[in-house]
Amino acid sequence: MRSSDEAYFLAFCIEQYKNHKQLSGSGAATLLSKYGVLEYLLANYEVLHTQGCRWLMEEIDELIVDRKEQGR
Repeated sequence: MRSSDEAYFLAFCIEQYKNHKQLSGSGAATLLSKYGVLEYLLANYEVLHTQGCRWLMEEIDELIVDRKEQGR
């Protein structure tokens, strides 16, 4: 079972990414889910939750680009 801190972190990342890319909340969640970003964020929570918002958005953008290039 995931902690409430991890759930809050995912919600925070979705909300920030929504604003970063000017998407709807469901659009951001769908995009992050499609490319496995949510799983990545949870798997690396201990390190990622200590990073700043700008860094997180850049990390997510890079992850999505990499996964698109790999055909995921």
